[in-house]
Amino acid sequence: MKIFWLCLLGFISQQAYAQEIEARAYSNAPIGYNFLTGGIAQANSGSYHLTSESLSFTRIIDVAGQSGRVSVLLPYSQLSTTKNLGLQNLNASAEGLSDPVIKFSANLYGAPALSEEEFKSYKQDLIIGASIAATLPWGKYNNNQIVNVGGNRSLIKPGIGASQAIGPWRLELAGMATIYTNNTSFMGSNTLSQNPIYSTEGHVIYYFQNNAWISADATYYIGGQAFINGVPNNGAQENWRFGGTMSYPINKHNSIRLSGTTGVYSRTNNSYDAIVLSWQYRWGGGL
Repeated sequence: MKIFWLCLLGFISQQAYAQEIEARAYSNAPIGYNFLTGGIAQANSGSYHLTSESLSFTRIIDVAGQSGRVSVLLPYSQLSTTKNLGLQNLNASAEGLSDPVIKFSANLYGAPALSEEEFKSYKQDLIIGASIAATLPWGKYNNNQIVNVGGNRSLIKPGIGASQAIGPWRLELAGMATIYTNNTSFMGSNTLSQNPIYSTEGHVIYYFQNNAWISADATYYIGGQAFINGVPNNGAQENWRFGGTMSYPINKHNSIRLSGTTGVYSRTNNSYDAIVLSWQYRWGGGL
């Protein structure tokens, strides 16, 4: 179960600004826009409960004539569990800075770098983009306990995706791989290693006239066999998750977003439910 929670913390860290199932990962915006987002995420699986507060910053940039973005996420988490051992209840918890995330994405086709004035006449057709994210092992970690809010290892996540506009609808499809470095101080001086996880996700998004939008989301991922000192542990993962996202603009600077996901199938019984609420402030680009 420890290995599951290391992976889940990686999800919460990236998904506090919307990523295990992230709608609109490949979209266009005026160059020079900045987004500051504060959010809170909660996830539950059996007796395990995770709460993560986060602050992220994103800037829209020009990448060889197409739009791109650079993002930095700082999460702070509380993780707790209660286990029954015979006639006794064992309570375990951890709190502190979780592993920060940096992400760079670039649209490769269909999302030209535009000023705010030029963007007013832009109409999306097909967008194709690529991204890479890295989780840094700076979170709080104690190798003498099984519950931690930091993973003590790095995650590298390359991805590629496309978004097709059909009237007020957007159809999105993306594929990613999550690559793990080793944790060489797992429960003492043991070495935790893990095979990559490969995932694909799809979104059906509808835009309203006031720029609010809703989406139906789904993701499938497979792989991630973990090893302790080279010995297989828990088995490879295979999971289906469904969810939804709603974003509503308060005014031209502020918007709120609510998203939730739930597991509908899990080969290794590590399904969980998660919900994320965030507030976003936008400035720059002539605003």
